[in-house]
Amino acid sequence: MRPPLAYQVIAALSWPLLYVVFRLRARGRQNLPAGGGYVLACNHISNIDPWPVGLPLWPRRWLRFMAKAELYWWPATYVLDGAGAFPVRRGLADVEAIETAVQLAQDGHVVVMFPEGTRREKGLVKKHEARPRSGAARIALEAGVPLVPCAVAGTDRLSRLGPIRVTYGAPVEIEDLRANEDLRSASQEATERLMARIIELEATL
Repeated sequence: MRPPLAYQVIAALSWPLLYVVFRLRARGRQNLPAGGGYVLACNHISNIDPWPVGLPLWPRRWLRFMAKAELYWWPATYVLDGAGAFPVRRGLADVEAIETAVQLAQDGHVVVMFPEGTRREKGLVKKHEARPRSGAARIALEAGVPLVPCAVAGTDRLSRLGPIRVTYGAPVEIEDLRANEDLRSASQEATERLMARIIELEATL
């Protein structure tokens, strides 16, 4: 699906910054499903992670990602909505956000998730600690779409103008879990497989 105008503008403005200034390089694009929706799950080290993860897919595909509800204030709301984001209330069982993500994936969109739930490091004490959550796996299982691992590095070193690297892995094997009537158990097992793949990918960056 082609990106909307707001997404196109943001991507076009971001391209020279990420590819020239921060020397963004991406590999593994051949591992991504050629068509249809899927869940793209990535490690999370910076608020800008969605940009380098999504830009290598532009302009053919665009990302739909959950954005924490705290970011939805004027005028950021218009930018987030225009870029294809939708809100999630962290720390709560946000059924509406999950249902939205499932529907988007079934409709053929790329839904980006950060299974760790929040950035790993931050200067201030964090209310939500980074630990694996099963939302990405649950969405992929419910939507019946591939669960694709991804890793990003360098977004936590922007002040030093270090290079940014992204790698996409082959979809995680979860077909055997779809028949499990216990969605919670299946999601947990899928999450363990997913996080193992993300860690492997991150080690190559």
